[in-house]
Amino acid sequence: MHLSHSGPIRWGILGPGSIAHKLTKSVQAQPETHAVQAVGSRDIAKAQAFASQYDIPTAHGSYEALCADPDVDVIYVATPHPLHKEHCLLAIAHGKHVLCEKPFTINAVELQEVVDAARAKGVFMMEAMWSRFFPLMHKLRELLDTKAIGDVRMVYADFGFSATFNPQSRLFDPALGGGALLDVGVYAVSFTSFVLGEPVRVESMMTPAPTGVDAQAACILGYDGGELALVSTAVTTNTPWEATILGTNGKIRLHARAWHPTKMTVSISGQPDDLQEFDAHETGFYYEVEEVGNCLRAGKLESDILPLDESLGIMRTLDRIRAPWGLKYPSEA
Repeated sequence: MHLSHSGPIRWGILGPGSIAHKLTKSVQAQPETHAVQAVGSRDIAKAQAFASQYDIPTAHGSYEALCADPDVDVIYVATPHPLHKEHCLLAIAHGKHVLCEKPFTINAVELQEVVDAARAKGVFMMEAMWSRFFPLMHKLRELLDTKAIGDVRMVYADFGFSATFNPQSRLFDPALGGGALLDVGVYAVSFTSFVLGEPVRVESMMTPAPTGVDAQAACILGYDGGELALVSTAVTTNTPWEATILGTNGKIRLHARAWHPTKMTVSISGQPDDLQEFDAHETGFYYEVEEVGNCLRAGKLESDILPLDESLGIMRTLDRIRAPWGLKYPSEA
């Protein structure tokens, strides 16, 4: 489904929560090509307050009204994890293109339903894994494709922070899809997918929070060629926020804030270490917004950088990591 106009791509924000502020700023940082046209909430006062803050033309008091708005081209789904499937399907049913926050859905069965619906409707859809689209990641892809460090054998990736326990917060409430893996571990798992693809073997352990969700977790992913990836994540423990790729002829280390990637050191055997630094827009979601625009202008229904089949593989991996824990969310019952 192509855009029906040549003006800026018109965004609708579904769910004006904290993360929606970042996306809105990133859209408005590209005024020649993108514009936030509308915002929708089940609470009209919240929608109106958000619209007023960002000079958004239209505020809707329901998600249905937002998705039915004829002046909106693409819907950004920013509601809690367990609602992603429902809201993606709503937007798709109205023929809207979709950018959905990570994790795409709660599990792979849900995501397959959403992907099938988008493909049947002929609309664009992409997971909002914003770190994938930074300039550094384009360079990293080139280094890996040209085997700058030889064949990759191992990957280390972590993302964790320490939050005060609150059983009602999205980090710890099972009803909101809480836990480290789906909140921040998804970044590290997505990174291993970027480097090595989907694993064939998965081993994992977690430490539960009082609410039963994972407070911290670690896993080993195994691949057909014998490669291994080690992933750790937490919402009760501060971790380095780094990633390292180990090859037969060197290594690449993404430095702290690897999920807002601007610095990496390329170490090739027999050569001096090469610290590479990349500019990054102050609004980190800038690049995923740009990718949505590039795809829509080209008439693409998914991104070559993060295609839907890869997002499905990532969700299958998250399911396999979680399976031994016996952790099921209320929406999965």
